[in-house]
Amino acid sequence: MENYNENSNDFILLGLFLPSSLGLFLFTLTILIFLMALADNRCMVLLILLDAQFHTPMYFLLSQLSLMDLIYICITVPKMASSFLFGNKSISFTGCGVQSFFFATLAGSEGLILMSMSYGHYVATCFPLDNPIHMNRRVCVLMILGSWVMGAVTSCAHTIYVLHIPYCRSRAINHFFCHVLSMLTLACMDTRIYEYTVFITTILFLVFPFLGILCSYGRVLCTVYRMHSWEGRMKAYSTCSAHLTVVTFYYTPFAYTYLHPKSLQSPEEDKVLAVFYIFLTPMLNSVIYRLRNKEVLGYWEKCLR
Repeated sequence: MENYNENSNDFILLGLFLPSSLGLFLFTLTILIFLMALADNRCMVLLILLDAQFHTPMYFLLSQLSLMDLIYICITVPKMASSFLFGNKSISFTGCGVQSFFFATLAGSEGLILMSMSYGHYVATCFPLDNPIHMNRRVCVLMILGSWVMGAVTSCAHTIYVLHIPYCRSRAINHFFCHVLSMLTLACMDTRIYEYTVFITTILFLVFPFLGILCSYGRVLCTVYRMHSWEGRMKAYSTCSAHLTVVTFYYTPFAYTYLHPKSLQSPEEDKVLAVFYIFLTPMLNSVIYRLRNKEVLGYWEKCLR
C-alpha cells in the first residue's frame, strides 16, 4: 500500500477499486447500481409525497426508507467515484466528520425503520382489525422521529470521539469513505474502551432490531400457515421471504463488521462487506419493498398509458 502522509488535517481515502481494467469494470458496475438506486428512491419519495393515495402510515415508513437509502448513497458514492476517476483521494477534516456522522446516523436509523416496518406487517397480518389503532399516523410519526433522533444522537457521540483522538501515523484511511473502524487504526492511543462502546451500540441498533424483525415475521408466518387459501399463503410466504432477504443483506454485513474482534478484521474484507449495505441494499429495497408493491406498480402502469 502506498504511504500517504499529510501535513494538513486532511484525510486520504484509498478507495474501493484499483486503477486497472478489472477495477474499471467493477467501478462501472457499481455506478450503474448507484444510478438505479438513485433514480428509484428519488421517484419513490416524490410519489409518496405528492400522491394522496399513498399518505398512509406504512407508505410513510417506506418514504423514510427511500430517503435514507438516497442519502446513504449520496454521501459515499460521489466521493468514491471522484477518487477513482480523478485521483482526488483527499477529504477535509470537516468533510470526513460530516460523512461519518451521516453514515452512522443512517446506519442506526434505517435498522430501526426496518424493524418498524416489520412490526407494521405483523400488526396488519395478525391483528388486521386493530391495525388502525396500532399503526396510525401518530404512532408512525413517533417511530420515524425516534429512529432519526436515536441514530443522530448516537452518531454524534461517535463522530465527536473519532475526530478528537490523536492521529500520529499516516492519515490514509484504507476505505472508500470515512469509516469509523478504519479511522481507529490510525490512532496512536489505546481505543479498546471505545471499541467496547461500538460493540454495545451494534447490539442495540442491529442485533436487537434484527431479533425483533425475526420474531415479527415468525408470528406472521405462523398466522399465514393457518390460512385456508393456498394462493394467499404462497403470496405471503413470497413477500416475507423477500423482506427477510433485504433485512439479511442489510444486517449481516454490518453485524460481521462491527462485532468480530479488531485483531481479525481485514481492510479489504471490510470494504467488500460495505458494498452490500451501501450499494446492494438500497437497490434491493427499491425492488422488493417498492417495485413489488401492487399499488406502486399500478400507479406507474397508469402513468405509462
